[in-house]
Amino acid sequence: MSIGLTQRVFSGVQPTGNLHLGNYLGAITRFVELQNTHECIYCVVDMHAITVWQDPVELARNTREVTAAYIAAGVDASKHIVFNQSQVSEHAELAWIFNCVARMGWLNRMTQFKDKAGKDAEKASVGLYSYPDLMAADILAYRATHVPVGEDQKQHLELTRDIAQKFNNDFSKSIRQAGYDDGFFPLPEPLITGAATRVMSLKDGSKKMSKSDPSDLSRINLSDGPDDIARKIKKARTDPDALPSEEKGLEGRPEAANLVGIYAALAGCSIKDVLKDFGGSQFSTFKPALSELAVEKMGPVGLEMKRLMADKAYIDEVLKDGSQRARAIAAPIFEDVKRIVGFIRSK
Repeated sequence: MSIGLTQRVFSGVQPTGNLHLGNYLGAITRFVELQNTHECIYCVVDMHAITVWQDPVELARNTREVTAAYIAAGVDASKHIVFNQSQVSEHAELAWIFNCVARMGWLNRMTQFKDKAGKDAEKASVGLYSYPDLMAADILAYRATHVPVGEDQKQHLELTRDIAQKFNNDFSKSIRQAGYDDGFFPLPEPLITGAATRVMSLKDGSKKMSKSDPSDLSRINLSDGPDDIARKIKKARTDPDALPSEEKGLEGRPEAANLVGIYAALAGCSIKDVLKDFGGSQFSTFKPALSELAVEKMGPVGLEMKRLMADKAYIDEVLKDGSQRARAIAAPIFEDVKRIVGFIRSK
């Protein structure tokens, strides 16, 4: 006997405040597109957020803000699942098992911990260090087969695959006894598609767009109004040369490449198409066109987010319903995990 595997997408966004264009283009728009082709589970990963200290009031607000952003951007919470991580205990329980499967050497290679901990790694939380094991649990608690990720998360997904493979190998006998002939956990595949997967700072094209940048001009927030969007694009750093007619001409021009990539992602076209239309143009021509497009695409999302955020009860009901539906999937999977590992289960 072999138990079948559903083609399932899982992904999540941390509720750490100030959602911006990078979150929107790099994650949320992908979530909307994938609804048409996959069974989707979208999480607000509040447990990941507390790997560094969070103000409890702000954490709750930010959790609702990410939920509002999902819905405002077009995620259908009635057909797919939207929930916050902490309401489904299987994430934490499976993460502990993965803490015992993953190897120290694997986690020591994670570059994101080194980047976030910096020179004070000894003072970083254990949670920040073991964050990738919890990320693996998030995905594999649902036996998800695909994960839309940015370039900076590819290493964590590779670790998830390593953990899944080691679990399948370590417990191969009991996995077969449980009726899984081809291993228990799938090796999830990354989904990295389209332009502007990695959106960079408007002030420095070599750095990722981030909420932690001290300059608000470095990013376009989802809550920004039309005037703010236009002002930030107008002030975005560029170089003195005209836009090239071919993609190769963007090499060594990080700010130009970033703005062209943003335009392509917002317009739903290729970088080649953008350069076909704007090649030879100065930024004095290109920036107003980009501003108009950004306001057209992002303005309605920001307005809908504000409307949803004013209805706290509705957001909380979405999260409650989503969490119940998520648990309905994760609970039987985790029951199988416990049986495979050898935990005694009360009838």
